[in-house]
Amino acid sequence: MRMVAVMMLASVAAGCSLFSPGEKPPVTNQAKPEPQAAKAPVVAPATHAAIGQWGVDLTGMDKSVRPGDDFNRFASGAWYDAATVPSDRPSTGAFSDLDILSETRTQDIIKQVQDKNAGLSPVETKIRDLYRSYVDTDRVEKANLQPAQKDLDKINGLKSYDDVARTMASVPMGTASIFNTGIGVDDKNPDAYAIFVGQSGLGLPDRDYYLSNEAGIVKARAAYKDYVAQVFDLAGLPGGKDKAARIYALEAAIAKLHWPRDQTREAEKIYNPYTIAQLAKFAPKFPWETYFAEMGITAPPGKTKLGDRRVIIAEKSAFPKLAELFAKTPIATWRDYLTFHYLSDHAAFLPKRFDDANFAFFGTALTGREAQLARDKRGVRFLDAEIGEGVGQIYVSQYFPPESKAKAQALVANLLKVYGQRIQSADWMTPATRDKALEKVQSMVVKIGYPDKWRDYSALDVKADDLLGNDQRGAVFEWNHDLKRLDDKVDRAEWGMTPQTVNAYYNPSNNEIVFPAAILQAPFFDPNADDAVNYGGIGAVIGHEISHAFDDQGSKYDAKGVLQNWWTPADRKAFDAQTAALSSQYDTYSPIENMHVNGKLTLGENIADLSGLTIANAAYHLSLNGKQAPVIDGYTGDQRFFLGFGQVWRYKSREGMTRQRLLTDPHSPAQFRVDGSTRNIDAWYGAWNVTPDQKYYLAPDKRVKLW
Repeated sequence: MRMVAVMMLASVAAGCSLFSPGEKPPVTNQAKPEPQAAKAPVVAPATHAAIGQWGVDLTGMDKSVRPGDDFNRFASGAWYDAATVPSDRPSTGAFSDLDILSETRTQDIIKQVQDKNAGLSPVETKIRDLYRSYVDTDRVEKANLQPAQKDLDKINGLKSYDDVARTMASVPMGTASIFNTGIGVDDKNPDAYAIFVGQSGLGLPDRDYYLSNEAGIVKARAAYKDYVAQVFDLAGLPGGKDKAARIYALEAAIAKLHWPRDQTREAEKIYNPYTIAQLAKFAPKFPWETYFAEMGITAPPGKTKLGDRRVIIAEKSAFPKLAELFAKTPIATWRDYLTFHYLSDHAAFLPKRFDDANFAFFGTALTGREAQLARDKRGVRFLDAEIGEGVGQIYVSQYFPPESKAKAQALVANLLKVYGQRIQSADWMTPATRDKALEKVQSMVVKIGYPDKWRDYSALDVKADDLLGNDQRGAVFEWNHDLKRLDDKVDRAEWGMTPQTVNAYYNPSNNEIVFPAAILQAPFFDPNADDAVNYGGIGAVIGHEISHAFDDQGSKYDAKGVLQNWWTPADRKAFDAQTAALSSQYDTYSPIENMHVNGKLTLGENIADLSGLTIANAAYHLSLNGKQAPVIDGYTGDQRFFLGFGQVWRYKSREGMTRQRLLTDPHSPAQFRVDGSTRNIDAWYGAWNVTPDQKYYLAPDKRVKLW
């Protein structure tokens, strides 16, 4: 169980929407098309964009599909027909392509460090030795289970429930626990850190994998039981099948006590402060002081008792029940449970037989991958987890020029300006709420590319001949980094992603939007592409992250990052009515037979998708400075804008991965993120002359409009 800082990071997304089957709105509600393209001046297409001539892959379109019947297919149908998911990847698409590019660049950085030999900086030396320890599989094989034996013996020797709790809390051992603990920013006091505790303990991705009777999930359950038994066999431990049955029964019991995932994202419901002493009374069957003391948590400043330390628990009603289950489960079962999870969670650092078995279940049985990612490529991910900013500092010096940051900053400023204008013109908002919303936009912090202050890795102990030890010491390093500042003021300069990460996020406690360097490139952002395409790509991404400040949960935080209500009752009611309609739209989408998108789970991302695309389109028009958009290759400005948006959300995955994401991911499947958000935007109807007889048409009064 690696302890990590708790941050509310929102991944980049695009929106989805709903259309009731068979519904055909009246023709009188049809949106008016934009001015005819023929009246606009025609300009020569650019010839230096990274994709196509001006930023869009026109060969990937399927023009046999009407835009209103399936815009995702219209924009990318030929690409979908030709795209093949690589055998060692769960998916392919724009994100995957950039992930691979970032991976390749990091491999080049590693090679530079390896070739350098002499004159390495301390960080470069750690990068070299971490990577060597990961790819030296001969050493791992020869060591067999010897590096893990001390931990396995300790687990096998557990005699009391206090022993079990200490093992669950052990940072270096990193095995499973029924509770997940981390240190992050206090939602109601964003200048301070707090300890957060939430439900945990499952080996399968989500509670529904234990509770659902959907055919694919039933098959995954059977494979999981076989895998658990196999791990014991591979370790030379007897009774694997019986132990697997007991472990599965325990996890199924844990799953029944877990909150559904859509409930765990409701900010005010998962903010429940207790002192440790109060928690011990609320959930008395678990040895809380033993658990927290093992992590190195001590009494707060000015106090002498650990019980006075404040923690924030998430799924409140689950805690007493999980504690009761803990106390009634035989210690022998806990020993088996902890042994299995220790071996499974550390499989990549153990002999190949464990790594292969782990991949056969989590890679193939769950997601459908046919081949394990090559060890050298997985080594890149290992470095990203252990010394990510150390690698990132080299990455940005080679791959992120200052002009890219400057252009991205200009785009963000334009999007923020438009967002402020849209809030000012929101006729459903009263002045009191509008002023608070404007304050939030105007005080939003923007971080682009990389941190101003890099992490100090001098305390990270790395040994080139000790892979498992490196992982464990890395876990201790990260935990100590958080623990040492628990009673200090929040470091607002810190980043939650490395520069080489293809993603972005909004952090409500800091009221900040963050865009790592690796996403600021084609197809999302290309300085040489048409402006309309960039606004449809990175503009929608920027708008998405800004919009997280005003989604169903982010809107509960004020301009200073405090979780508190700043809405008038009438405004909140109007907002919730619109978001409820959006949630209902998403509930109807079904990418897999008998499985649907969860509108409540994905609501925050869907709001951000729709709002972000809406704002990006308005920002594009603002950038024209009152001039009419030019026509390029017969496509109007709005048409190029929406094609740029559709292109960045090309995504093809294996069914197993789609199933897993439907149950666990707060983002909707990519196909609906394109079709869903566009059908709620008036400009899309005008751009493509979408008529009531087309599948995704929505009457104007049915379109969800927020900002």
